[in-house]
Amino acid sequence: MMSRGIAAALLLAFVANCYGQDKAHFETDVRGIFKKHCFHCHGEEETVEGGLDLRLVRWMVEGGDSGSAIVAGKPDESLIYQRLESHEMPPDASKQLSTEELAKVKRWIGAGAKTARPEPESLGDEYLISEEERAHWAYQPIKRPEVPQVKNAAAVANPIDAFLLAKLEEHGHQFNEPATPDQLVRRLSLDLLGLPPELPWSSELRASEDPAAWNKLVDKLLTSPHYGERWGRHWLDVAGYADSEGYSDVDAERPHAWRYRDYVIRAFNDGMPFDQFIREQLAGDELVSSPMNDLSPEDIELLAATGFLRMAPDGTGGAVDDAQQARNDTIADTIHIVSSSLMSITLSCAQCHDHRYDPISQADYYRFRAVFDPAFDWQKWKNPNQRLVSLYTDADRKAAAEIEVEAKVIDAAVIEKRNEFIQTTFEEQLAKLPSEIHELARTGFAVDAKKRTAEQKEIFRKHPNLNVSAGSLYLYNQKAADELKKMQEEATDVRAKKPKQEYVRALTETPGQIPTTRLFYRGDYAQPKQELTPAGLTIVRQVSGLPEIAVSSSSLPTSGRRLALADYLTDPKHPLTARAIMNRVWMHHFGVGLVTTPTDFGALGDPPTHPELLDWLADEFIKSGWDLKHMHLLILTSNAWRQAIRNDAALQAEDPDNQWYGGARLRRLDAETIRDSLLTISGELNTKQFGPPVPVMPDTIGRIVVGEENTNAGRPGAVVDMKGEDLRRSVYIQVRRSRPLSMMETFDQPAMSPNCDQRRPSTNATQSLLMLNSVELIDRSRKVATHLSHEFPDDPAKRIESAWRKIYCRAIEEQELADAQAFVQSVAESLKTQAAYQANGEKLPARSADEEAFAVLCQVLLSSNEFLYVQ
Repeated sequence: MMSRGIAAALLLAFVANCYGQDKAHFETDVRGIFKKHCFHCHGEEETVEGGLDLRLVRWMVEGGDSGSAIVAGKPDESLIYQRLESHEMPPDASKQLSTEELAKVKRWIGAGAKTARPEPESLGDEYLISEEERAHWAYQPIKRPEVPQVKNAAAVANPIDAFLLAKLEEHGHQFNEPATPDQLVRRLSLDLLGLPPELPWSSELRASEDPAAWNKLVDKLLTSPHYGERWGRHWLDVAGYADSEGYSDVDAERPHAWRYRDYVIRAFNDGMPFDQFIREQLAGDELVSSPMNDLSPEDIELLAATGFLRMAPDGTGGAVDDAQQARNDTIADTIHIVSSSLMSITLSCAQCHDHRYDPISQADYYRFRAVFDPAFDWQKWKNPNQRLVSLYTDADRKAAAEIEVEAKVIDAAVIEKRNEFIQTTFEEQLAKLPSEIHELARTGFAVDAKKRTAEQKEIFRKHPNLNVSAGSLYLYNQKAADELKKMQEEATDVRAKKPKQEYVRALTETPGQIPTTRLFYRGDYAQPKQELTPAGLTIVRQVSGLPEIAVSSSSLPTSGRRLALADYLTDPKHPLTARAIMNRVWMHHFGVGLVTTPTDFGALGDPPTHPELLDWLADEFIKSGWDLKHMHLLILTSNAWRQAIRNDAALQAEDPDNQWYGGARLRRLDAETIRDSLLTISGELNTKQFGPPVPVMPDTIGRIVVGEENTNAGRPGAVVDMKGEDLRRSVYIQVRRSRPLSMMETFDQPAMSPNCDQRRPSTNATQSLLMLNSVELIDRSRKVATHLSHEFPDDPAKRIESAWRKIYCRAIEEQELADAQAFVQSVAESLKTQAAYQANGEKLPARSADEEAFAVLCQVLLSSNEFLYVQ
């Protein structure tokens, strides 16, 4: 067997030969390696280790405490290579250079340790960004490219097709044939609504002679209220939406977070321009025009929008080991959510040190954090309850005050009547005792028990029946106690008429309170360093020329920093925002983004498969007024989206990951769509929208299910009748970080820690076992079977055909019908031998064997891949 040393030497020689000795440059080949492994100790800190700064080649030649680090053309004699090859440096074993990286360093030194251009005389305080880093695709201005010309122009429905087809034709391929109308309608409905289609849609599309029929169907679905529920759920993923605080095992509930969820759904349904959507989420509170103590409905929505900045885990409402650390963790997670969702960058990697791969300095991170510090202010922190904003209006307060006056009249009457009853009862009890103690007892009864004389106390100790009080009155006079209770209930009923006090979970600033932001040395809040002012990324400023974010606003009572950030991110010159959003939209329509790493447009992320198309989409998005529905229509009416599942073996061999889009991808339904589809098919879906979440609870065997536990029932698993609330869409089910719904967790519903950048569907045995044994699925299957049996009582074949159409959204084939009939007959004959399906005297079984056999068929269909996947 070849030794590791020989293998490494051969690899070094191979790499050197492949790259060519005369083409290696520090900036293109080595700087990234040193930045990743070495700059932290040799360049970033105020004091460099060993006096050796590796940021410039000239400084390496000059050397540090141990002399020159590089001998140009002689890697084996170069101190830096010797230390790297011997693994003496870096000292951390987990951060050693890979064999490939070491080969690049050796090749570069061997080629003369050249630079691509003259180096600066010195480096100031400004973070050094190389020309190569500035040239990275994600930081370039968004420019609308020319739509390419293709050979098969008939296959182009809109520019999207031209960009994709150009690459296919470049490799000698074409689009796949279109999917069938049934497949397309099911795909469209699940894509836009997250629900199976209505049965007439396919037949209407097939029968229509209108060439615009497909476009009209897309438009129709975009106006459905279910559209916002489906696409709002996508955004809630990247926003990290949860109905609980997380952070610790306590995982306290967030009773008012649902207002942000409803805001998102309404925004999508209303077609809110996406730049406005961003502005309101980042700075809705700075757009409020009505007084905070008398908010208009419009301003309540603006405050609800800032729930976007309140979705990060927040344990500061309870006991934590390090309260200040918990505060800063919440801010850090919020920054991660904002940067990953709106900019598709790994900004959090620069929290403790300069980014190891991308041109983002630690100072950049804290300048970005400075935008949010006035609202969060970790040193004058407000816990979650302190940040709630009351929705009481002046009218509510006036009504509540008037009702309270009415209730207090009853309270006064209760007190007067109670005192009367107590005094009367006391006199009745006193009359039973010797007259010589009456005067002393009356005097003692009239004062507080603690102020009684010793003689008075002795009387009440000796005669406890004299201790008549509000709490003991019922023991003497039940009728009087009942009368008082009725009066108190009247006061309670009056107070119940007060407008309900409700709140919104929001982020707001205290006017005039702008804290100082400092860089934390190695991310440690206990080691603050230089003061920093708000700013975007240095790389973006250098490439785009966008102005910096102002320290404060002269037109607002608050700092205005978040509003300025929103304007900055939605400026057409910003290179990241529109690209990031369009890449996500593409990902949800096609199953994978044009950039397959949706939260990392940096050096470690994948480059776009079709960069010109991504730029065209981003530019079109901006020019359309950030109209998301316009972009949906373009994508969904393209021939590329309407292709059948790829079935070209030759194309698959050349493009195994389908990055050329020569056919559709087979995609597994996500967790929410599976549950919602089951409810729709069984006819049980409750389409009620908005409001507080439907609760979840553990059942008798510990699974988390939809339901409200009846804590007064005295037995585990007893539930409260949900009156159909448990049948609502999954987007309205409570998202408890510590209590993920078992069924949806099995099908990869993500944990919000702090958010979900991309759903990653898995295939495992647990999913099949759940579909086989789930009580919920068995119940759904029986309901489908019962409904179809009532619809076709005398035609078993029609029942089966209808089940196929309802579950698979297509007509059944002749052989499938024959097989299904044989299956139902076989199961029925087996069940008829079991006692549970036989009559007991005159008592008929709960379900006949034939009914149950058909229900089993329905369960088979609902458990099958054809239902769980979309073509």
